Amino acid sequence: MSSKYSVSLEKVIRDHSLEALYLPKAASDLYISSYDVNRPGLILTGYNDYFDPSRVQFLGLTELAFLDSLSPEERAKRVENFMCRQPCAVLITRNLECPDVLRENAQKYAVPLLRTADTTSSFMSALISYLNVELAQRVTRHGVLVEVAGEGVLILGDSGVGKSETAIELIKRGHRLIADDAVEIRRVSSRTLVGSAPDNIRHFIELRGVGIINARRIFGMGAVKMTEKIDLVIQLEPWDSEKVYDRMGLDNEFTTILGISVPAAVIPVKPGRNLAIIIEVAAMNNRQKKMGYNAARELLRNLGMDDGCEPDAPDPGIWQRF
Repeated sequence: MSSKYSVSLEKVIRDHSLEALYLPKAASDLYISSYDVNRPGLILTGYNDYFDPSRVQFLGLTELAFLDSLSPEERAKRVENFMCRQPCAVLITRNLECPDVLRENAQKYAVPLLRTADTTSSFMSALISYLNVELAQRVTRHGVLVEVAGEGVLILGDSGVGKSETAIELIKRGHRLIADDAVEIRRVSSRTLVGSAPDNIRHFIELRGVGIINARRIFGMGAVKMTEKIDLVIQLEPWDSEKVYDRMGLDNEFTTILGISVPAAVIPVKPGRNLAIIIEVAAMNNRQKKMGYNAARELLRNLGMDDGCEPDAPDPGIWQRF
C-alpha cells in the first residue's frame, strides 16, 4: 500500500544502522513511499504478476540459497528478471554474502542494495513498524500534548486560554511534555494516534509575559518525551454560565481525529480553578474507565438508582440530596 508521504533512504539507513552495498545516487535523494515490504520468492521463480516495485525487497537465507542452487545462466536470468523492475531497495539480511550477479544488476538498473545483520523476520517486523510511523497519515493541531500518569493528554483551546501555563504546572508536578503550540498527530494504526512535536520547536514552550523557554534545559531530560500515544483530548474553554457542563461522567464523550475516536472532555476555565490538578485527575479517571471502572455508575448503584436512571440523563438533583 502506497502513501502520499515518503521517508528518505538516508534516514532509514541511519536509524537502522544498515550497510549500503550500492547506491545509485545520494541516499538523501532516494525515497521509500510504501508501508509494505516483500520477500521476492515468487518473482525469482518466474511468476511476475502483482509485483510491487515500491516495496522494500528482502533477500534472506532462503532466497539466496535458492539462487545458489541454480546454474550460473539461470541465476543471471532470474536475478535480472527481478532487478529490471527497479524495486525501491533490495535488502540482504543476516550479513549474507552478496552474489556478484545481484550487485551487477543493481548497478545496471540503479537499484539501492543494502545489508543488515538482523534476521529476515525480525528486521521485516521492525521495518514495517517503523514505516507505519514515518509514512502515517498525519495532521497538525494547535495545542499541547503532555504525558500525565502514563496517559497521553492532548490539550486544545483558543489562544491565550492557558494551555502552556497548564503544561508548565503539570511538568512541575512530575509529568512530561511532548509538544507545545503545534502537535503533529499521526495515525499509526486503525486504533492508535501518536503525537510529537515538529523538530524545530521540540521542547520549547511560549509563556506570555516571559517569552520562549526550553523545558528540557530548565526542568531536565525527565520532563520531556519525544512521542506519546493520544489517550484523551481535553478542550479548555472560558467558563460560560449559560452552558451546562457534565457533572457526572457516566459515559465518555468522544472526538474524532483522522478517523479515530478518542475520549474527550470539556473543562471550563475561570479564576481559582487549578487546571493542572483537574487534568491530572481526568487522566487517571480515563485510565480507570479503560480498565472497566466508572465512579459515577458505582455511585448510582450505591444510591439504588442504577436501574431507574437513564445513563445519558442522570437525575439533575442528585447532589442536592446531600
